[in-house]
Amino acid sequence: PTRALSKCPLPLDHNMGDDKFDGMYMSVANQAGGIDPLFDSFFGFLRRRTDYFSGAGDASKAQETMMAAFNRHKELFEVDEKAKNAREAKRKADEEERKRRIAAEKAAQEEAKTQRFEEVKDDEPMPQPANESAASPSAEEGAPAPEENKGAKPINNGGVTDRYRWTQTLQDLNVFIPVPEGTVSKQCAVSWTNTTLKVGLKGQDPIIVGDLFARVKGDEVFWTLEDKKVINVTLYKSNGMEWWKSVIVGDPEIDTQQVEPENSNLSDLDGETRQTVEKMMYDQRQKSMGLPTSEEQKKNDMLKKFMEQHPEMDFSNAKIC
Repeated sequence: PTRALSKCPLPLDHNMGDDKFDGMYMSVANQAGGIDPLFDSFFGFLRRRTDYFSGAGDASKAQETMMAAFNRHKELFEVDEKAKNAREAKRKADEEERKRRIAAEKAAQEEAKTQRFEEVKDDEPMPQPANESAASPSAEEGAPAPEENKGAKPINNGGVTDRYRWTQTLQDLNVFIPVPEGTVSKQCAVSWTNTTLKVGLKGQDPIIVGDLFARVKGDEVFWTLEDKKVINVTLYKSNGMEWWKSVIVGDPEIDTQQVEPENSNLSDLDGETRQTVEKMMYDQRQKSMGLPTSEEQKKNDMLKKFMEQHPEMDFSNAKIC
């Protein structure tokens, strides 16, 4: 039986489901052996089994129908290509921005390391005479104990160990692990869970292995090999309101009270998150100066107000817990 295909209107919906018959078309294309034989076979089918050439009464109508379909899909192809090129351009721009940020962090780290070396050199104690350095045990016992070390001064809010360096924001961390120059990705061995991290090269002892300082979002961890000499692991914190003292438990720690978030980053946060971050920064400054935190001030204010409302009560021994 002949079908009057020439009288069927051409669909104009971009989302018509073009892939509905892809499996069948691929099978026919493979058997035909190329685009030209495929077209020849298809138009042969239209000639033999449909009224495509004769049903319109004018051969030019059949050609118009064919060209309308061709032009439509040519336009759709150009739209798809434009979107694809835009995505690729954005990906390259994001990659360039990431490389620029990493280069800036490296430069800042080197500058901070140089500055720290100069500070230590300037603060080096002068040698003391033997009679002054040999203090009696009784005198030393009476001296106050030195303040406990709270950790190293942060570099880009992170730190440096003998095996890697790291930086952090409230939401994420970047860990940079040097490897021999010329290393390729397939030589790297990087694995993790929500609470552990292991990084190294295949067939060698791990460079980093151990429990993370806190939990991370395991399904969002990713790593890259930069310049064939540095493995960069990006970790997203489960608790986005906490500064880490170290990457791995037991590794050298930093003093989180000296962490300094950039103002530009604060301005990018939503109102509630920014308020929380600013409160944390205020509390850190208060603690470093030996002053009450915002919560302690709030409790003191509540007690003061209660005392004013009840002057008949004795609060001389009251303590804030």
